[in-house]
Amino acid sequence: MKISITARLFLAVLAIAAFAVLAMGMAAHFSYTRGFIGYLNEQAMLRMEAAVPRLAQAYAANGSWGFVQGNRPEWFRILRVPADAASVPAGAAPSGGRAPPQVSDLTGALLRFTLLDDQERFVVGYGAVDGDSVRREIVVGGERVGWLLMAPFQTVSGGGDQRFERHQIRASWAIGAVCVLLSAVIALWVARRLLRPVRSVAQATHRLAAGEYGSRVQVESDDEVGQLARDFNTLADTLERNERMRRDFLADVSHELRTPLGVLHGELEAIEDGVHAMSPATVKSLQAEVATMNKLVSDLYDLSLADVGALTYRKAPVDIVALLCTTLDGFTARLAEAGLTLRTELPAEPPMVLADERRLQQLFNNLMENSVRYTDRGGVLQVRVSSPAGAQAVQLEFEDSAPGVPAHRVTRLFDRFYRVEGSRNRASGGAGLGLAICRSIVAAHGGRIEAGASPLGGLAMRVVLPASGEAAA
Repeated sequence: MKISITARLFLAVLAIAAFAVLAMGMAAHFSYTRGFIGYLNEQAMLRMEAAVPRLAQAYAANGSWGFVQGNRPEWFRILRVPADAASVPAGAAPSGGRAPPQVSDLTGALLRFTLLDDQERFVVGYGAVDGDSVRREIVVGGERVGWLLMAPFQTVSGGGDQRFERHQIRASWAIGAVCVLLSAVIALWVARRLLRPVRSVAQATHRLAAGEYGSRVQVESDDEVGQLARDFNTLADTLERNERMRRDFLADVSHELRTPLGVLHGELEAIEDGVHAMSPATVKSLQAEVATMNKLVSDLYDLSLADVGALTYRKAPVDIVALLCTTLDGFTARLAEAGLTLRTELPAEPPMVLADERRLQQLFNNLMENSVRYTDRGGVLQVRVSSPAGAQAVQLEFEDSAPGVPAHRVTRLFDRFYRVEGSRNRASGGAGLGLAICRSIVAAHGGRIEAGASPLGGLAMRVVLPASGEAAA
């Protein structure tokens, strides 16, 4: 049978409370039966020790036990005289005509005292004498004249004592029952109060596992349970965002592949039907579409490797200025075709970075491709390299002229397949993966890449890489 966590917590708290009540009841009963009786015997012993010298003085004054034999009032009078009061003969009063003060016996110990003569014959007192009785000698003039015995308390035997004991037992059981009942109520409240948000999280988790990524739970506290609810909501947000990105990713990939495939299919059908002749221009057009698909597949492959940390990097000291100049030389024809002016600011002493030269070349190519593709004709592209003194870093800036990117969209430029609509639109080409790859490459080198508004009116890309500390030859 499956037991819910609420029932388990309820039973656990109730069991603890019941055990505590039972333990307290047993401890109280033990304390009463042992401690209380021990207290009675202790008080009786004190009275016994104090009575022995008074009985010896009374015997010395009267010469025998005849004055007290069968005389229970006189017997109790001697026993009740305080220890520091002067003892007087039977029937006599102390000087001043006042009787000695009396001490009451609330414990009933005096009723358990027995007086025996020197031959251990009963004189007066408690008649039931057995081997458990405590004995004290009564000595007068160096000779034993009798014995004082006390029967110790074994249990409470008096009617009042027994009624008191029964009352205590009943009261203990009543208090225990009330405590267990209150514990059950409190345990039920605690179980429901504490586990209600946990059940909410569990139910939301089931919905989330079933694909309802919009599931959220209400945060009701600032404790660990509240933190659990907040963490669940964060997880749900992440899963919902990832699911949305996955769907967008599939849609974008299918769209990017469909376009060149559609062109290839149309061109091949046209050639097959004799509409187009197999000419160098036709072959060049087909090769361009194949190259587009090949670049898209290559970019997707690089991103997949970066996601799992399998993108290989072979780092060595690299002259970053020389590598950048090689890249810029490769774009000379593209810049001239696009009508763009290139400006460079390079340091006199080339800085060195510890990097994978091939990946850095890919980084520069993507950044240049992004600027050339999306900058209006007649614009300006400015590339700057600097290495601030003591910064132990190399900074590269790629700035272009209009059109720019709205400020609220700058942060999304590094998302996969994201492209700004308007002037920087899909018609310019590109699948929107280049800057995502750039971010992965920079992160793998321990650097950072940022996007912002360019002073020239377009977009500024800033790359910061750690310097290797070695000078160029």
